Amino acid sequence: MIYTSGVCAFLWHYVKQYPVSFLLRTLTMLVWSVNEALFPYFIKEIIDVLAVAPAHASAWALAGGTVYQIIGLWLFMDICMRFEGFLGVRLTAKFCRQIRQEAFSHLTGHTPQFFNNNFAGNVANKVNDLPRGAEFLVEQIMHSFSPILFMLLLSVILMAKVSFFFAGVMVTWFCLHSFIVLINLRKVTQGSSDLADATSQVAGKVVDALSNILSMRLFGRRSYEQTYFGKIQDMEAARRTTARSRIAWLNCYLGALTFVLLVVTFVLLMKGWEEGWVSVGEVSLISMLTFTLIGLIWHLSFELSSFFKEMGLIRAALSFLRVPYSIVEAPNAKTLHAPHGEIRFENVTFGYQENTSPLFQDLSVRLVAGEKVGLVGFSGSGKTTFVNMIVRAFDPQKGRITIDGQDIRDVSTASLAGAIAFIPQDPSLFHRTLLENIRYGRLEASDADVFAAARLAHADTFIEALPQKYHTSVGERGLKLSGGQRQRIAIARAALKNAPILILDEATSALDSVTERLIQDSFHEIMGGRTTLVIAHRLSTLQDMDRILVFDHGRIVEDGTCEALLANENGAFAKLWRMQSEGFLPDKEEG
Repeated sequence: MIYTSGVCAFLWHYVKQYPVSFLLRTLTMLVWSVNEALFPYFIKEIIDVLAVAPAHASAWALAGGTVYQIIGLWLFMDICMRFEGFLGVRLTAKFCRQIRQEAFSHLTGHTPQFFNNNFAGNVANKVNDLPRGAEFLVEQIMHSFSPILFMLLLSVILMAKVSFFFAGVMVTWFCLHSFIVLINLRKVTQGSSDLADATSQVAGKVVDALSNILSMRLFGRRSYEQTYFGKIQDMEAARRTTARSRIAWLNCYLGALTFVLLVVTFVLLMKGWEEGWVSVGEVSLISMLTFTLIGLIWHLSFELSSFFKEMGLIRAALSFLRVPYSIVEAPNAKTLHAPHGEIRFENVTFGYQENTSPLFQDLSVRLVAGEKVGLVGFSGSGKTTFVNMIVRAFDPQKGRITIDGQDIRDVSTASLAGAIAFIPQDPSLFHRTLLENIRYGRLEASDADVFAAARLAHADTFIEALPQKYHTSVGERGLKLSGGQRQRIAIARAALKNAPILILDEATSALDSVTERLIQDSFHEIMGGRTTLVIAHRLSTLQDMDRILVFDHGRIVEDGTCEALLANENGAFAKLWRMQSEGFLPDKEEG
C-alpha cells in the first residue's frame, strides 16, 4: 500500500503515472534556467566588444548579433513558459483528483469504530492535505528546485571559462549551503510534522464544538468552550513557534555563509581586474551570476518554511492513513449468495479487549431462514454486538458466522452489505435530498419505487407537506428533520433495499405511539419472507416474533416464543416482562 511509504515514494507513485506531462513541464522550466544563465553571458559579450570599440562605431554592427540572440532566446523561453502553464492546468487537476479519490476510497474501508475515535474535521483535513501538499511539493520541485539547480550548473560552467577560482568558490558555497540544510533537515521536518498534527487537532476541536452547539447553549458553556479551545490553541501556537524558530535559525546560518561568498567573490574580481586576467565584461558576468544565484537560493530558503510545512502535513496524513483496517477483506473474496438468509453462529468467541474475559464464549445459535427473531436483555448483555458481528463490524477471535453456509469472512464486504438491511436506533442521513437518502437503499430504484417505500414507512405524509417535498435537503446528518422523521426515512430506505436479512435496532424508539402502531403494521409486510432480527426494549413489540433470544452477559439464556417464555414464570424473559415500566425495559437489572 502506497500509504506505508515515505513522502518521496508517495509523490513518485503519482508522478510516474503522468511521465510525459511531468517531463515536458520540467524541460520547459529548464529553458528558463538556460535563459537566466546565458543572459549575463550575452551582456558580458556586449560589454567586452563595446569596451574596445573605436569612438562612433556602430553598436549594432558590433553587438547586434548578440542582441538578436537575447531576444530570440527570450521569445523561445516565453513560448515554453506559456506551454508549461497550459499543460499544468489539466495535469494538476487530474493529479489532485486522483490523490483525493484514492485517499477517500482508502478511508471508507474502515469500520465505523475508526471514525468514532477520530474527529470528522481531522479526517477531512487529512484527505484535503494530501493533494494540496503534493501539488505544492511537485510544483516547487519543477518550478524552483530543478531549474535553479540546473542554472547553478550552467553558471559554474560559465564561471569556469573565466576562472576556476570563481567556479570553485560557487561550488564550495553551494555544498556548504546544502550541508547546513541537510543537518537541520530532520529537526525542521519534525517540527513541521508536529505543527501539522496540532493544526489538524485545532480543526477537529472546532468541528466538535460546532457540532454540539445546541448542548453548548443549553448548558451555558460558551465561556468554558472558549477556554477549552484556548488550551488547544496554546499547544498549536507553541508548536508553530518551535517550527518557525528552527527555520529562522537555519536562515541565519545560510545568511552568514552567503555574506562570506559575496566578500570572497568581489575580492577575487577586483584582484583579477587589477592583474588583467578578468575583463570588464567578465566582471559583469560573474557579478550578475553571483547575485542572481544568491537571490534564487535565498528564494528557496524562504520557500523552505512552506515546503517543510507541506511535507509535514503529508507525513501526518500518511501516518494517519497507515492505520490498518480492523476488518480486512479476503484477497479472493467471493460474492455472497443468500437466497434464503439463514444465519449461524458456530462456536463464536469474541471480546473487545485482549487479556480480558470475552463477551461471547463458544456461542452457537441458528437463525432459520425467514424467521422473525427478537433480541432482548439489559444494556451490555450482547444484543447489539451480536447484530454488529453479522454485518461484520467485528470478527470473532474463534469460530465463525455463516449466511446460507458461507463464512462471512470469505465473502466481499459489498455483497455482505447488499444482503442485509440495517435500521439503527439513531439513523444518520446524508446532507442531500429526501429522494436521494431513500434511494440510497437501492440506487437503481425508480421514483415510483421510492414513493412506495416512503408510503410503507409512513413518511410520505410529512414529506408531501414540505415546500420542496422529496427534493427537500435534510441538512448535515439529517438534523433538519425530527428524530422520528429521520427514523421513518431510514425505514423507507431499508424497505427499498429489499434485502433477504433485516435488522432493526430499536427502529421505532423515536416514534410517537400512533406512528409506531402504523409502522408496526407496515413491518409485517417488510419482514415477509425475510430473516429478521429485532432489538427492542419495549417487549410488547416482540409478541409477533417467531422466536425471542434472551441475552445475559454474552450468553443466550433463553430461546423460545413469547408465549412459551412467559409461561415459565421463573424464567429470565418473564422476569424482564414484569420489570417493564410503562412498556419499556430498564437499562439494568435492579438489585
